Amino acid sequence: MAKKRTGGGFKEVIKTIIYAVLIALGIRTFLYEPFNIPSGSMMPTLLEGDYLFVSKFSYGYSRYTIAFGLPLFDGRILGSEPERGDVVVFMLPSDPSLDYIKRVIGLPGDRIQMVDGILHINGEPVERELVGEMSTRTDFGARQFGAIYVETLPNGRRHYIREISDNGHWDDTEVYEVPPGHYFMMGDNRDSSEDSRVIRDNGDRPVGYVPLENIVGRAEILWFSIDGGSFWDIWRWPTDIRWDRLFMTIE
Repeated sequence: MAKKRTGGGFKEVIKTIIYAVLIALGIRTFLYEPFNIPSGSMMPTLLEGDYLFVSKFSYGYSRYTIAFGLPLFDGRILGSEPERGDVVVFMLPSDPSLDYIKRVIGLPGDRIQMVDGILHINGEPVERELVGEMSTRTDFGARQFGAIYVETLPNGRRHYIREISDNGHWDDTEVYEVPPGHYFMMGDNRDSSEDSRVIRDNGDRPVGYVPLENIVGRAEILWFSIDGGSFWDIWRWPTDIRWDRLFMTIE
């Protein structure tokens, strides 16, 4: 009588797990990676508790798009360059273990400056139109109001920004000259964003100019959003999901 093979089923399970892991790594490396918003620096476009899909193929691939950040090559391959107004995820130049999400404001060779809260690109003020206001709670529970503007970039791209005032810490700056191969990033919540305006370590975390190589991908789809919790807090879904934000494209 032939003996039964007892190890076959276990081997099949292991093979299935390995295949699943490889497929997941392939999707995460070459197609889309999930990303969640941990702060309010991109309000009102993105809110804390938003979950996004970031496309890896939009700008090609670098060592920062590869799983585990393996330094397989330098530079960037098989991609186009970001456009002004894109919302992108990038690895912080001063600490590549941290990822940030901001909007591309300055391209290589641009001159960027804030004057009385107004963004200037290459010496020209960027048009903004007041459309409303938005309130948030501070860490101490107080309500803080901010004006909402529609800002129109030189290429015609329009997006919302939030300004608490026009005389904040980063509302009057030096002229930033963006080096070749680098980009100038800003948060839409202009008075509550550590971004490329922070060049030096003066108490804020320096961001500075972001090399093209450090860009992970473009934020494409907002697929889930929850107020004051995480995706895994399933018991909070019925009351805290922001239903009107599900499956939004990110502009």
